[in-house]
Amino acid sequence: MELMAKSWTDERLEERFDRIDWQHDRFDTDARELRTDFRELRTVMNGRFDAMERRFDAMQRLMIQIAAATLGTFLAGAIGLIATHF
Repeated sequence: MELMAKSWTDERLEERFDRIDWQHDRFDTDARELRTDFRELRTVMNGRFDAMERRFDAMQRLMIQIAAATLGTFLAGAIGLIATHF
């Protein structure tokens, strides 16, 4: 135990703490870069989701228009059929 205490000089401890500080600073830098990357990714994904939502809205409008036209044609045919039989 005494041998271990002697081997950890103040200089070695300072070097060790400096290394830990450097690693901590590097981790902080990496974490900041990751946050920036995720913000950029979120922006891109939100843009794509907005575009998909617009396309789904357009498709829904088209389906409603086709259904309305089909129903209108059916009703006109049914009314014409009924009118010709009476």
